[in-house]
Amino acid sequence: MMITPVHRFRDIERTPEYLQPEKCVPPPSRASLGTMWFIRDGCGIACAVVTWMLVFYADFVVLLVMLVPSRDYVYSVINGTLFNTLAFLALASHFRAMLTDPGAVPKGNATKEFIESLQLKPGQVVYKCPKCCSIKPDRAHHCSVCKRCIRKMDHHCPWVNNCVGENNQKYFVLFTMYIALISLHALIMVGFHFLYCFEEDWTKCSSFSPPTTVILLILLCFEALLFLIFTSVMFGTQVHSICTDETGIERLKNQKPTWEKISGWEGMKLAFGGAFSLGWFNPFSNLNCERPAPAEVVAAAPASEILTQEEIEQFLARDVAIQIHE
Repeated sequence: MMITPVHRFRDIERTPEYLQPEKCVPPPSRASLGTMWFIRDGCGIACAVVTWMLVFYADFVVLLVMLVPSRDYVYSVINGTLFNTLAFLALASHFRAMLTDPGAVPKGNATKEFIESLQLKPGQVVYKCPKCCSIKPDRAHHCSVCKRCIRKMDHHCPWVNNCVGENNQKYFVLFTMYIALISLHALIMVGFHFLYCFEEDWTKCSSFSPPTTVILLILLCFEALLFLIFTSVMFGTQVHSICTDETGIERLKNQKPTWEKISGWEGMKLAFGGAFSLGWFNPFSNLNCERPAPAEVVAAAPASEILTQEEIEQFLARDVAIQIHE
């Protein structure tokens, strides 16, 4: 058999110790892994905290500036309940998007034992990530912030302090949708409140002084308009990516699909965990649809066609894809 190198990244043989097999520590067993996923990135944590603070600020202005002083009890109860329900779902979706493993490839699985277990067939190609020392499945990309290869990585979002991948894309879509809805709701209520205050005495339409009321409403209006535009665009691009089965990175790189596309409604069912139901809008529901296991990079082959020990060592020593020819 002959090995043909197919270079995808820059040659890093000038620092070969980075890719020595002994440096690739086998990944821990699933039994020893915790369920918590959290990225320790200062910028991402700050953005996540700011996101929650902005939602709390909007809730403060909606309740204490507009609804509580209102004389219309029914109007206040209906809008207060609706806004707080949407805000709760938005924060719950943000929480799930931030703390859910987006689809990380086991770190350090580029070991001799794992390569041998793949039993590669002639013509098959596998890739090793030099940064996290793992065998990269198809459509996986390395995130420099998460320091892991992520399956079907769309992008890294600092606002949720996490990558958006195949396991948490549903929660990110819900987060953008609910933020857009509460932003629209807040804008509508601010408009009605301004009309009400212009018709009535400003001292009676709020428990705060007129200048303070105006400043708080203008800030809320600016915040809601900004996030309505931003999250609506993000929601649209995410739904488009799901329906076309093409991630943001794949679209930017203009990659030709080497996978069987699952487009349209089937893609939505795969991303949201099954047939259409109220569970699609529930950030507490888990994804129940079957997905390929992370280790299933390639199919099995007869023993006579697998890599020799020398060929495996060549693969582990270089940042290349290898293709086997008879």
